[in-house]
Amino acid sequence: MVSLNQVQLFGRAGRDAELRYLANGTGKAEFSLATDRNWKDKAGEWQTETEWHNCVVWGEAAERLSVEKGAEVLVTGRISTRTWKDDQGVAHYRTEVIADRVIVPGQKPHSAAAIEADSGGDLPWE
Repeated sequence: MVSLNQVQLFGRAGRDAELRYLANGTGKAEFSLATDRNWKDKAGEWQTETEWHNCVVWGEAAERLSVEKGAEVLVTGRISTRTWKDDQGVAHYRTEVIADRVIVPGQKPHSAAAIEADSGGDLPWE
């Protein structure tokens, strides 16, 4: 059976990217991304629904990442859901986009491949 876990999102950063380091020295950057869906309701009025996404960037790309709140951002990657129990035994879930590539207009793309090469065009704002 073939399967695919791939996501591409274009939206605005909800907060600045925050860089932390794991005990082994690996960089991990996190930021939130807002995407909107617009439609007309039955009365003909425009409605907007905002979806928030938790984005994670690892390694050298995380260390080079510069995303500021409000910036337009294109993220490609995969969806991952973590599960854990707190000290009281309550289960928690967090769904994240593990980013392979983060592009902010006017900045060099941030990914393992993009650290060595440019994006090559094909961006929605070009």
